[in-house]
Amino acid sequence: MTANLIIALDAMGGDAGPDVVIPGAALALERHPDVEFLLFGNEARIAPLLAAKPKLKARCKIVPAEIDVAMDEKPSQALRRGRNKSGMWLAIDAVRKGEAAAVVSAGNTGALMAMARFILRTLPGIERPAIAAIWPTSVGESVVLDVGATVGADAHQLVEFAIMGEAMASCLFGKQHPTVGLLNIGVEEVKGNDSVKEAARMLRELKLPLQYEGYVEGDDIGKGRVDVVVTEGFTGNVALKTAEGTAKQITTFLRQALRATLISKIGAFLAGGAFNALRERLDPRKHNGGVFLGLNGVVVKSHGGTDALGFATAVEVAIEMVRNGLVQRIASDVAEVHNVLQAPRNGEGES
Repeated sequence: MTANLIIALDAMGGDAGPDVVIPGAALALERHPDVEFLLFGNEARIAPLLAAKPKLKARCKIVPAEIDVAMDEKPSQALRRGRNKSGMWLAIDAVRKGEAAAVVSAGNTGALMAMARFILRTLPGIERPAIAAIWPTSVGESVVLDVGATVGADAHQLVEFAIMGEAMASCLFGKQHPTVGLLNIGVEEVKGNDSVKEAARMLRELKLPLQYEGYVEGDDIGKGRVDVVVTEGFTGNVALKTAEGTAKQITTFLRQALRATLISKIGAFLAGGAFNALRERLDPRKHNGGVFLGLNGVVVKSHGGTDALGFATAVEVAIEMVRNGLVQRIASDVAEVHNVLQAPRNGEGES
């Protein structure tokens, strides 16, 4: 293998394991022919699938692993049982060792976060990591975080999330100054809990390296009112799952309506192009890949039930984060933020 960009893949992760990971990696390679992969997992299952894809095989190395982390395994159990033995652990450790630039897994989210925090550690100045999702909007895409890593984040952590989300949006969308909003139950300054109000005050009054646009409500996420939507993990996860469920519900309702009568079937045939375009916009595979922010390395979580196209999208997210220096950008911005936050305190004792 040459000195090209190397991505570590947890080949056994997800509902289908290598049956999705291998063809997903092949798709990603077609779009990024300079990338190489380290495949961690059961060599007996990986090798036959890889043999059927010679172009991918030439750009891969299989690293055998003794243990697979189950999708329903408790994070603490996976951490103890899989230490130095599971493909998930070894893939993350490859990033720590500098053998890979990023890791992508469709496996157990809790186990992946637990192992990633243990192996990679958080960046200096980061209290808690966050999971950022790429959210389709009416004007493109937004970054929403946290969607499950930190439940009940305080004001300082929400500010850190804002900085990390802004860095990710800059890397992903190529914008120099992405806009940031705090998710709240209203846009009025008096609304929200104490943590949200304090975070809003800090983002509004302190000279931080981001463009804060104020509060946003739940319906503003889909509108794409801001590039980055910041919230704590419980609310973010509920919002994400609600959006995914609503998209599936709309698709089901539409399919039922179009098949209800002969006239509706004819109308569906005539409007086939428009419906195909709608299906493309709602396709979760095109927006797959949650990024673990705040760690000393790039970790991307693919949806466990996705197919090859969805996994390839997650790999592409990892590639973009590496090539645009996500970790370095976050470290620099967080250091600047902490200097700003500490400045008033340092001046309090001066006369």
